[in-house]
Amino acid sequence: MTLLNMLLQAAEAAASLNLGTLSAPIGAAIVIIGAGLSIGKIGTSALEAVARQPEAVNDIRMLMIIMAALIEGASLFAIVICLMAL
Repeated sequence: MTLLNMLLQAAEAAASLNLGTLSAPIGAAIVIIGAGLSIGKIGTSALEAVARQPEAVNDIRMLMIIMAALIEGASLFAIVICLMAL
């Protein structure tokens, strides 16, 4: 489900003024935005760390991938919970 579909669902729910169905797509959209921003911050920090210590590139890459996977897992769980609330 794309962000546009979620926003369309939110607009459709707002037309019927049912707050239960309005909150789930908005919550899922907030989760997606937060996950994207946090993974971008991880990538930025990893590039800065590699620029400072090029010899630690393998350790930094491994930690970056682990952190991104943990964020993706938590955001997927949050999206499932939001969509179950529909």
